[in-house]
Amino acid sequence: MQAVVASKVKALPDRPGIYIFKDDSGRPLYVGKANSLRKRVASYLKAGHEPRLEAMLSAARDLDYLVTDSGAEALLLENNWIKRKRPRYNILLRDDKTYPYLKLTMGDEYPRIAFTRKIRNDGGEYFGPYLPGGIARRAIKLIQKLFQIRVCTIEIDGKLPRPCLYYDMSRCLGPCVGGLTSLDAYATAVSEARLFLQGRSDELLRSLRRSMKTASDSLEFEEAGRLRDLIAEVESASQRRKLSSTRGEDADIFGVAVRGANAAVVILVMRGGQVLDRREIFWEGADEITAERLLSELVPQIYDRTTFIPKEVHLPVPIEGEEELAAWLSDRKSEKVYVRLPARGPKAQRIELANRNATLAHRRRFRAGGPSRAGLEALREHLGLDGLAQRIEGFDISNFQGDQTVASMVVCEDGRMRKTDYRSFNIRGANGPDDTASLREAIFRRYRRRLDEVGEMPDLILIDGGRGQLNAGMRALAELGVEETPVVALAKREEELYMVDRPEPQRLPRKDPGLLLLQMIRDEAHRFAVDRHRRRRRRDVLKSSLDVVPGIGPKRRRLLLRRFGSLTGVRNAELTELQEVLGENLGSRLHQSLQNVPASRESR
Repeated sequence: MQAVVASKVKALPDRPGIYIFKDDSGRPLYVGKANSLRKRVASYLKAGHEPRLEAMLSAARDLDYLVTDSGAEALLLENNWIKRKRPRYNILLRDDKTYPYLKLTMGDEYPRIAFTRKIRNDGGEYFGPYLPGGIARRAIKLIQKLFQIRVCTIEIDGKLPRPCLYYDMSRCLGPCVGGLTSLDAYATAVSEARLFLQGRSDELLRSLRRSMKTASDSLEFEEAGRLRDLIAEVESASQRRKLSSTRGEDADIFGVAVRGANAAVVILVMRGGQVLDRREIFWEGADEITAERLLSELVPQIYDRTTFIPKEVHLPVPIEGEEELAAWLSDRKSEKVYVRLPARGPKAQRIELANRNATLAHRRRFRAGGPSRAGLEALREHLGLDGLAQRIEGFDISNFQGDQTVASMVVCEDGRMRKTDYRSFNIRGANGPDDTASLREAIFRRYRRRLDEVGEMPDLILIDGGRGQLNAGMRALAELGVEETPVVALAKREEELYMVDRPEPQRLPRKDPGLLLLQMIRDEAHRFAVDRHRRRRRRDVLKSSLDVVPGIGPKRRRLLLRRFGSLTGVRNAELTELQEVLGENLGSRLHQSLQNVPASRESR
């Protein structure tokens, strides 16, 4: 630590707050919290810190601080600074934004239930996270079935002439059409749905039983029957215990496994005394870290990014600022929250279970370090990245003489291709074979949507091409205001790397693990682009050839393509086969029409 930093440590006040170590350009290297700034930061003057903090202290050239009124305020301020400043030596939770939540749009006169992956301060009520995401989709259908809350995004003014199909299916009360429901009746349904989503099934059932008795006493037997069926459905769903709860006896149980610079954290989600689900969070750093330090920085960030706060948080090791964390969680939940370190009994056994799951998750995540891990390490060194590029997204363009241009986007996560995240783009503004303009459009569309839905960028963007393609990608990112995202282009012939901050391309050894990883991603993007382009050409050729036959529209074209694979397959089909798909008359007309189409018009 530099002498100027050491001298500032002695001048710190004996008050709660946050401290900020900065580099020689004034950028934050590390942000921490303390009940006493003077005592906490003075501990950095001693030797024996973990390698990550030793590296931070050797790079520190300045020290700043902000005083708060309490340790809980310091914890919240630390979270905000870490998210906003992204200091190099802090642990930053990156994956929480991708978890699915359910949202009730309480700001609307007639609230709707919606699926979302991003929490906003918009007056809505959020429930979750739901793990896996399919549970959230099923929960929406269950809410529609039980309480008939709308899912549409149209403006509700009661002036539509007729309701949609959801009303006929008894999945919506139909507020879009005047007279089908009232504001009070809809508000009651929303209130019941809130209780259900919050896990307050006992309270909901008591309310429903009271309403059923009132309806029965008033001789409203149809309404009483509806409430009876609803009570049965709620009781059945409560027994399955699928939904998250924000009240009652529940706990989040943390397990952690740290091996050198890599760590896995598992959170067992316990509701009503049963472990219902789990979450996994991974961290890869440049230096070794302890479980205590990892959880000290990670746990507050987890609960800062969700509206769900459990009644208890069970930790395997003590962390810095436990009392402040409990006070902050209690304030957010508006009731007492306990942070515990179980040492014996069933709670300690659950901690052991969480730790075993974390160990298995660590092995599964990092066991294939081999080539992929070596490639990520090499890329960090070659490209000057702050950390490992855990998520790389690669782009390529495919077209036929400038027509039917398709852009592909593939994803490599932790050195492995993630095919479920692949995307393709039909380029709308293509005017001839202009790969740079097509790339710019595809990259702009991709990250405009990703920023809206997820709110974060990949660690590295790979573009198939040279300097022109690289510049096109950077222009698209500049329009979105995220030009700080690392981007690299890989040219095919010479296998040269083009980077934004280097005027000349870089040529790596042919067997360099970083180059091999980029080549694998680039080749996969090319394969995916060609595949999507061929599908589009086949579909378009089939469409144009069938347009001359009255009675064949998009639906029947899809049926033909699914059955015969291509226009050639349709052309070679027997009359009886076409009639099986289209019927006797239409099959006969198509068969006769295709016999008159020259073979040169078919897709090759």
